[in-house]
Amino acid sequence: MIRDPKDLKRYTASERANHWVVGISFILLALSGLAFFHPAFFPLTQLFGGPVWTRILHPYLGVIMALAFVVMFFRFKHLNKMTPADKEWLSKVDQMVDGDDHNMPEQGKYNGGQKVMFWALAISMLLMTLSGIVIWRAWFDLPVDIVRLGAVVHAAAGAVMIGLIMVHVYAAIWVKGTIRAMWYGTVTRAWAKQHHRGWYRQVTGK
Repeated sequence: MIRDPKDLKRYTASERANHWVVGISFILLALSGLAFFHPAFFPLTQLFGGPVWTRILHPYLGVIMALAFVVMFFRFKHLNKMTPADKEWLSKVDQMVDGDDHNMPEQGKYNGGQKVMFWALAISMLLMTLSGIVIWRAWFDLPVDIVRLGAVVHAAAGAVMIGLIMVHVYAAIWVKGTIRAMWYGTVTRAWAKQHHRGWYRQVTGK
């Protein structure tokens, strides 16, 4: 892709690498987790070398994702604090969905929807990690009632997280130019001015 040297830097190489480690880990965890969630998905274990290896690898992949997510959380949490403008944006989100973004309030690096997504994923990730530790029988031997509760929480948090990621991917595809930001690290000035005017003014001084 030929990029304009005037494009704006949105993500550094380390931020993008961090994001993709989380993303790839999530895909592997979703596939291996679904394999044990319902018999219809059990053939997915063949992607990991069979059911035994799937059972072994799943929690360790979870550790990788959890650690990478912690790094990402502390990198971006200060940019995801809700503001009055974000609440106004959320109240007008139906206009945005209809394709009319002219009346949307000015947004910083992230809009209200992205911030809600960030915190929803953070809560889901916390529940997934804690419940995953509880049901990791190879390392922890907790009372069976706690393990059963952990399994239910793990499955529920996993289902919510899969849904959130599907929305995240759809939104990235829907807003043209968004995927490029996480792939190359840059966005066009026109994209920034249209979708994140506050951030555009901050980085350009205009």
